[in-house]
Amino acid sequence: MPRHRLTRSRKRILGGVCGGIADYLGWSRTLVRVLYVVGSAASAAFPGIIVYLVLWIVMPGPKD
Repeated sequence: MPRHRLTRSRKRILGGVCGGIADYLGWSRTLVRVLYVVGSAASAAFPGIIVYLVLWIVMPGPKD
């Protein structure tokens, strides 16, 4: 059985990171985005931005 890989989403608003995580977990994209914003706001936003940028660089793009 092939494993589903964590990749950035094609249906993206910025980099596709939250959409890719939502696809991987089988969750709603909106829920993951809201959780990301709430988590970033709770941590004074700066660490959240760094984590997003790192994931954007590290996560492979969507398959063609």
